[in-house]
Amino acid sequence: MVDAATSVLSGWESFYVVVGSSGAALIGLQFVVIVLIADLHTEGSGDSIAAFGTPTVMHFASALAISAVMSAPWGGLTGVRTALGLAALAGIWFVVRALIRARRQQAYKPVLEDWIWHTLLPLVAYSMILIASLFAGLHTQGAFFTVATAALGLLFIGIHNAWDTVVWIVINNKPELRDRH
Repeated sequence: MVDAATSVLSGWESFYVVVGSSGAALIGLQFVVIVLIADLHTEGSGDSIAAFGTPTVMHFASALAISAVMSAPWGGLTGVRTALGLAALAGIWFVVRALIRARRQQAYKPVLEDWIWHTLLPLVAYSMILIASLFAGLHTQGAFFTVATAALGLLFIGIHNAWDTVVWIVINNKPELRDRH
């Protein structure tokens, strides 16, 4: 017998195939970009990569993981809620850790936009997932829409942050572009 939660989940299959596949493809693309820019001389350190680059990959990975959780053949709502709650807590922990690293690193001085995109928006997305996991028993469909919004948000956050990082690296390696930016 299929319960209501499993029935609601089945309607999300195509959405999560798109989000999960996009997250996986963008993780691969990040690896390609890192290899291509590895020989460039950039002002940076392990701390700045840990603060800005690694979280971008983690947001893509979170979108992929959430898609996998939401596409799994759960027998009920308890497993979904637990998996989402744990993923959200891990995401929040990771963002806080990246925030500490961003404040500690010396290679780049973050501006307001960086704090919004690298800290505030990911915290909002992971918090949405956590709240949805807590309230999914009361309003399953609303909780699942919240999780979908957060997963898509993490994908867009990752895209923005990856683009921002690549542009920064290119501009800092081309003096003629640095003057125009």
